[in-house]
Amino acid sequence: MITRAKSGISKPRYPFIDLLTTESPHHLSYAAEPRSITEALASPHWFTAMKTELHALSRNKTWLLVPYRGQKLVDCRWVFKTKFKPDSSVLKHKACLVAKGFQQSAGIDYGETFSPVVKPTTIRLILTLAVTFNWEVRQLDVNNAFLNGYLKEEVFMTQPPGFHDARQPDAVCRLTKAIYGLKQAPRAWFERLRNTLVNWGFQNACNDISLLFFRTKNILVFILIYVDDILVTGNNSSFVQKFIVQLNNVFSLKDLGPLYYFLGLEIYRDSLGMCINQTKYILDLLKRFNMYDSAPVPTLMVTGRQFHANEGKFMTDPSLYRRAIGSLQYLTTSWPDIAYSVNKLSQFLSKPTEVHFQGFKRILRYLKGTHLYGLHIKPVKTLCLIGFTDADWAIDIDDRKSMGGYCVYLGGTLVSWCSKKQKVVSQSSSESEYRSLSDGASEIKWLSSLMTEIGLFVRQPSLLWCDNLSAQALASNLVHHARSEHIEIDVHFIRDQVLSGAIQVRYVPSSQQIADCLTKALSHSQFSYFRNKLGVYPTPSRLRGNVRISNR
Repeated sequence: MITRAKSGISKPRYPFIDLLTTESPHHLSYAAEPRSITEALASPHWFTAMKTELHALSRNKTWLLVPYRGQKLVDCRWVFKTKFKPDSSVLKHKACLVAKGFQQSAGIDYGETFSPVVKPTTIRLILTLAVTFNWEVRQLDVNNAFLNGYLKEEVFMTQPPGFHDARQPDAVCRLTKAIYGLKQAPRAWFERLRNTLVNWGFQNACNDISLLFFRTKNILVFILIYVDDILVTGNNSSFVQKFIVQLNNVFSLKDLGPLYYFLGLEIYRDSLGMCINQTKYILDLLKRFNMYDSAPVPTLMVTGRQFHANEGKFMTDPSLYRRAIGSLQYLTTSWPDIAYSVNKLSQFLSKPTEVHFQGFKRILRYLKGTHLYGLHIKPVKTLCLIGFTDADWAIDIDDRKSMGGYCVYLGGTLVSWCSKKQKVVSQSSSESEYRSLSDGASEIKWLSSLMTEIGLFVRQPSLLWCDNLSAQALASNLVHHARSEHIEIDVHFIRDQVLSGAIQVRYVPSSQQIADCLTKALSHSQFSYFRNKLGVYPTPSRLRGNVRISNR
């Protein structure tokens, strides 16, 4: 047999790139990350990226070369990443020098490590306000953000691989500022940025520390911080522009202009409002799990279908299932309709079975047919909070715990939702509904407190809609009943809110209970109805890059 190999015919093999959608071999070879430092140094694109990173480190005076005298050293390595645009074309090649933070010792090399990031609910709340008042939303990216944090501890690091100083080859780097990979690097960067903004007159929101705002008689500006990605919006465009220039003088920024792509969320804004979707992320997910050509399904789960722990054969590679469910978790940021299904499958991460993995594949098939859908943010007429709460009593076959869920609207725009299994077993459906009422009331209370703090007063009282008359009566009745004496005191939080007039609990029929889709699998017609009520429907026709995307 004569083969191509015997004839001397060969073609280069291009590695699979998860985040790439183009089929051009030229783009594949251009975007592949190097596997070694030798390969990176031989590539002009990656060598330039490494030089750019070292130049930034040098300009920032990140370290000083000192003689090695037996100090404890932290190793470092290069990490390469290809950045893409929303249309999947290559944006840039990024080389990052990363310290091996796992070699650090707690209490000696670092102290506090936790760095707060803005909550997704806060992002949706501020975007709703921006749409309502027609504010411009600007997006900023900080160059080499972690390099701006000051270190309180003394840390020594080896010289960067491939770039040892010819005059001092045996010297080590004494870090004066943080570097990527150090345990305390995120915390140090956030403290530096926060302290700078506070010194300029901004205030930290107590309800979300990653939200800062500047408020005077005529100016109201908000800053949302998610590590090195920053959103700025407010009612004074000239003040926002001056702030960006001032911030760029202290930290090197990239002004990305109006918000269009943030943390994997694709943002489209028009005269009707704003749409948030994750079309590119979904398509990449389908390709990663070989489900791109799968047949779509109209619902996430079969009606009445209940997963339990020991059904089916256990998976030989549980990590595959864990990665799969983890990839879906981020989708719930803009897809409230999949929250219940993802939460249900997340309960089997320790010992997943092939049946559970089939449930994951069905979610992907649903996403295949709805990948052009998105969460719509519309202008609101009144700043009032309205919530829907629901529970499915003893739905879990394994431990008989109930499933609870709630969704909260600001005006007519969905800003918060939750679907989770309750922590204790409820002895009646009224008790499980009552616990969901308490969870919904807590979320409304937090949102109300946040809006009051930033100077936007909510019209009182807020409304909570429940489809259980017994739970509604239990929330407003002070009489001590035997059926409620075993309920924890903190759950009775809802009673205090009702008595104070902050919240009103009202009855809604189950057919109109929007939170029903967050607690159970529904029929196609019911699910579609509630999905539209959540504000998830096809995005408007538009051009994204060079690809035409339209409604179907």
